[in-house]
Amino acid sequence: MLAKDILIDGYGRIREEVHAAVGGLGPDALNTAPAPGANPVAWLVWHLTRVQDDHVADAFGLDQVWLTRGFEERFALGLPRHDTGYGHTPEQVAGVRVASGDLLTGYYDAVHGQTLDALRALAAQDLERVVDERWDPPVSLGVRLVSVLSDDLQHAGQAAYVRGLLQRTES
Repeated sequence: MLAKDILIDGYGRIREEVHAAVGGLGPDALNTAPAPGANPVAWLVWHLTRVQDDHVADAFGLDQVWLTRGFEERFALGLPRHDTGYGHTPEQVAGVRVASGDLLTGYYDAVHGQTLDALRALAAQDLERVVDERWDPPVSLGVRLVSVLSDDLQHAGQAAYVRGLLQRTES
């Protein structure tokens, strides 16, 4: 198995978890925080998708799906164009409200497609290319891809947990 095949499998697992966390939830459940100041499913999935979109696009020299395929306009969040949710205050988190799960999964699927296209074109030596010199040591493409994978899976797990909490309180 090649490294890119492992990455493709890993990113496929994010997609599965995103769809499982969002599927069947209406706007109220998507946008409900399980406690004051906590992150709702909608914010968690939007954020993990924005991070993947931003970081993968930057690492591969691509345009962000958010900016080029109309998702910024469809979500209409009123945030700065390149906002990924990093460092959001509880008020900013609460302001990320979505009208449907289809919008969230549609955005994720578009980002996932761009990510897979980039991963399929990888050669083993590409993973060693430095993509971010702001860190010590500088970050290679391989490290960046694993970092995004890890962060996204953590947020997808949080979204699944919040979904479970909300469904438990509805019962």
